Parts: sequence; structure tokens; C-alpha cells
Amino acid sequence: MGNPMMITELLQTELRRLEESNTLKYETVLRSPQGGTVDVAGKKLVMLASNNYLGMSNHPLMRKAAMEGIRKFGYGLASARFLCGTQTIHQELERQLAAFLGTGDAILFSSSFAANIGFFSAITNEKMGRETYKDVIYSDRLNHASIIDGQRLCRPEVTDKKIYNHADVAHLAQQLEEDISKEYRVRMIASDGVFSMEGDMAPLPQLVELAQRYGALLFIDDAHGIGTMGKTGRGTAEHFGLMGKVDVIVGTLGKAIGGSAGGFIAGSKEMIDYMRQKARTYVFSNSLPPSIVMASIAALKLLKKDKSIVRRLHDNTAYFRKEIRGLGFTVLAGEHPIVPVMLGDAGRAQNMSAELQKAGVYIKGLWHPVVPQGEARLRAQISAAHSRKELDRALDAFEKVGKKLGVI
Repeated sequence: MGNPMMITELLQTELRRLEESNTLKYETVLRSPQGGTVDVAGKKLVMLASNNYLGMSNHPLMRKAAMEGIRKFGYGLASARFLCGTQTIHQELERQLAAFLGTGDAILFSSSFAANIGFFSAITNEKMGRETYKDVIYSDRLNHASIIDGQRLCRPEVTDKKIYNHADVAHLAQQLEEDISKEYRVRMIASDGVFSMEGDMAPLPQLVELAQRYGALLFIDDAHGIGTMGKTGRGTAEHFGLMGKVDVIVGTLGKAIGGSAGGFIAGSKEMIDYMRQKARTYVFSNSLPPSIVMASIAALKLLKKDKSIVRRLHDNTAYFRKEIRGLGFTVLAGEHPIVPVMLGDAGRAQNMSAELQKAGVYIKGLWHPVVPQGEARLRAQISAAHSRKELDRALDAFEKVGKKLGVI
């Protein structure tokens, strides 16, 4: 039996180390709903740290639909889907998601993290008709933690896992070519659609071409792309004109679409039918609550009906990117509403975050191991909920604090 006192001392030592290195994460408590601005300790701050890209987190239609979900279908189901946890609204949302993304079907999970955890092992750890087999997954170096953790569940004796340099198509092609003679049962290319720390997009046209050339399954986690990219918010595939060319799409209901919780996988009918049988995070997890399901249906309907929401997000993003570069900040190139403001040092990112909060802006710093060593940053996230006045207020604070700290 372990020594509880020893474990406690180890934990205390590590917490002290984090505090002394100025890399301890602090939770800032909101006294208001999520929106373009939030209330922190009685002060109204411009929110630049939320995934609420389309401003739906506190939208009246979402609130109304969530309450209607509880009224009609109850608070929760207290069960997994295959036992007694499937309602008509779960099936309706899955149909809506599949239609929105142009796939054969979709399946709901408690989160997109759970979707990724469930997907990889369900594919690679099952024999599916062959006595002896080996699969291979080619994964972008900067893929989200949920993809990394999902692949950790793939048994090494049956799955080779290879990492290609971030968005490096030549490196991926080299790996695929080197393995062309190997008799892999399943070849899979896995990538984020939009990378959450960089705000850049996967080179999807080249990934589609390589997947077709080498007979690989193409998996895209588009949690930060759906709702934000493409003319109608259908994600990176729409942005590149490649709807229907991605085999497996993972998305979330916790960011642009509704902003609450839940995730999904969209793909062929056969793929989704198989996930219902084999994805452990689906089979052994409670169903999504009716309030979230109903609000997510309302979010999709609103997104399809009101084309101005995505347009406003794109306009706000272009404006903020242009103006903050004009102030002299180093910003990673891109067109996504994730706008990384590069600072290099973790302590500087922590200090600037704190100073910006005093100046009326809510934003968080990111540092190693979340991002590479020496590439600490503030991750600004733009929303359709922001008014131009609020963005200008945030930019004024950036200029003031940037000069005070010697960043610009």
C-alpha cells in the first residue's frame, strides 16, 4: 500500500514548482453568462478566451430550446443509449448533423474528447474478419490531446503509430511511400481540421489526395472548424471545397454549435453503425441530456437560417487580426478566429494576461507543454457576439498593456 503522506508531499512540491515558475493555472470565476463580455468580480470584461465563436452560448433561442427540452423530455436519462437512453430528439440531432456535414450518418458522444477516445481503439483493436493483422495511423505532430490519448489506447502489437511534422505534406507522403509494400489492414491519416493552439488549418486538399492515392482512411477532428470555417460554417471541408471527401469527421457541440457540451462523429452509415456497437465511450456512457440535445438542434437550425452569423464572425476576425498586427504584436498568420499573440516567455504571457484583465480584457496565456517550449502566447478568440466597439476596447487595452510591459 502506498504512503499517503509521501504522495501528498510530491503533489505539494510540484504545485510549488508551478507557482514559482509562474506557470500555475488559475481559474477566473464568471458572475455572468458567457458572451462577448462577461462579469468578473463586478467588472465588465471583453471576453477573448472562449470558444463561443458564433455567440450561441447565451442566445435566447438556445435557452428557450434547452428549457423546452427539460419540459418535454426531462432532466436526464440516467442510462446509456442502447439500454434506455435514446429519445426521438437524439436521433433527430444525429440526422441534422449528418445532413449539415453531408455524411451518411452521425453519432453523439458526451464530448468530442470522448468521441476521439472511442474512435481509434474501436477501429484498430478489433479483428474485423482477419485473424492476424496490423494497422497504421499517421498523425500530425500538433494534433489535439484527445487524438493523442485516443491513439494511446490502440494496442501496439496491432497498431503502428507514426507522427509526421506539423502540416508537412512531404513528410507524410514520405512515410506513406515507405510503407507502401507493408500489408497493413487499415491505413489512417489523422489530423485536426483547425489546430487549436495555432489557429491554422490542416492542408486538407493534399491530405485528401494522399488518402486517395494510398488507400488511407482520412480522419479530421474539426472541433474548431465546424461553425467557423466555410461560407456557411460547415467546417474546413467546406472552406476548401471538399465536402464529402473526408471519411470521418469529429465535431463538438461545446464550441461554435451551441457552446454547451457534447460531441459527435459523422461518417458513412456503416462506420456509424459500427461505432454504436464498438466505441466504448458511447456504449458505456450516459446519453446527452435533453436540454443540450434540443438546444443543439436549435443551434443548427439557426446557423442554417441566419447566414449573417458566420459572416459577422469572419468580418470580426479579419478586423481584429489586421488591427492587432498594426499595433506591432507578433501574430501567427491565418484566417481563423483563434488569433495567437506570440510572447515567447511563459512568465510574460502570465503577466500580460493579468494586466489585460485589469485593463478590461479576459484572455489567458498558454505555455509549455500546451505549446512548444519558448512559444508562450496569448490566445485571442473572436466571436460573432463581439461588437466593433468591444473589439476596439480590447485593442486599446492590448496597446496600453503591450507598451507597459515592453512587448510593443
